[in-house]
Amino acid sequence: MVDLKFQPVHHDHKAFLEKASKRGGFTEAYDALEVEYALAHEMLAARSRAGLTQETVAARMGTTKSAISRLEAAGKHAPSVASLKRYAAAVGCTLKIELVPAAPKRRRGAQPNGQPDAAR
Repeated sequence: MVDLKFQPVHHDHKAFLEKASKRGGFTEAYDALEVEYALAHEMLAARSRAGLTQETVAARMGTTKSAISRLEAAGKHAPSVASLKRYAAAVGCTLKIELVPAAPKRRRGAQPNGQPDAAR
């Protein structure tokens, strides 16, 4: 078991989303950053599993704590693949990038079987 030398800050994401979703435009803005939030979540989870601080990851990558903070901030910075590889190695992981086919978008008025309303 990893001996953690830091105390992670508790964050109730579900409660945060519930409160924030009441603000106008929040849901659309949040949904637009879905991939960035997923990446940030994966990075934070990997660092937490490794029991590392941002300072330790920075030292392993040969960079600064503020650079790690920017990497882990969803939507504020678009890290390069090279940076993501270095981060992954620093937290004891390998980077896997996957392109998943998107579900086809339904046209307005189309039924689940693909037939327009009028053709029924």
